[in-house]
Amino acid sequence: MNLKQIVTAATNKNNFSDLAGFLKFCRAYLDYISSNLQATIVSQNETHYRFYQYGVDGGFQITRPINSNLMYDSISFKKASAEYMTILKTVKTISKDDSAARNILNNSTYTIQQSIGAALDALPAGLSNKARKLNGDIFEHFVRLILQEIGMPCRAGVVQVPVIVENEPQFYMSYQHDLIIESDEEVKLIGSIKTSSKDRIDKIFIDKFLYNQLTEKDTPHIAIFLNDVQRKKTRRVNQYGVNATFLSGHFKGYTVKLNPLDGVYYCDIRPNMRTDNILKAHIKTFDNLLIEDIWKFV
Repeated sequence: MNLKQIVTAATNKNNFSDLAGFLKFCRAYLDYISSNLQATIVSQNETHYRFYQYGVDGGFQITRPINSNLMYDSISFKKASAEYMTILKTVKTISKDDSAARNILNNSTYTIQQSIGAALDALPAGLSNKARKLNGDIFEHFVRLILQEIGMPCRAGVVQVPVIVENEPQFYMSYQHDLIIESDEEVKLIGSIKTSSKDRIDKIFIDKFLYNQLTEKDTPHIAIFLNDVQRKKTRRVNQYGVNATFLSGHFKGYTVKLNPLDGVYYCDIRPNMRTDNILKAHIKTFDNLLIEDIWKFV
């Protein structure tokens, strides 16, 4: 496939109706960039991030930052993708100490989604808003397919929230959510699935507070993010670095003074999420949700 074909495929949601479609696209993208990039640019401030620059066929566009510690190349992905599907099907039997399986879950999910996002970065600059919306929609669908693959029925949609007064529902309010897990017609878990927490973190905490206040329940609320970095230009001409988009002060403030979320998961976790006492107590890598936590919630 050439770049035009890859970008056309990335903009067609029908290509991502199942996990096989996601893997097929990722293989094609990785095969393309293995020998067709104009350049690979190293981030100036966090050097494990890379930016792919397309050639004339991609208008010399530069992609989002890609974490080279997580992103597979074409050869590595061919092996990892087969193991990825096997691990998903048997995830309940995976040992919590199986670091190899954890890496495959986390890194494959990251690689697949970033291949789509990076392909969409080849669209003309005037279509960047469309690309962001499309990439976000595809990621939401991708995560739901992963959860369904491990045996966790889930959906996106509207929840009719009963407003309870003195143990009786008085009326209902409609809430739209990215992830809903139900059992016996009861909502067991609500989730937000976003490519990043930028401009969204406040709403996720408030949604939990309002939902549980209105229903007089303690329904778990989780958040799933791909990453929290964006491209920035440095002071040097034509050189690039990364900016963090995670608002740690907001996250800690809401966690301490409003209500903590029941789980927050990243494929590309930021360094301060591993060192700050409050952050590391509430934020984990995506593999933790699949191997351990989802089974505790439901």
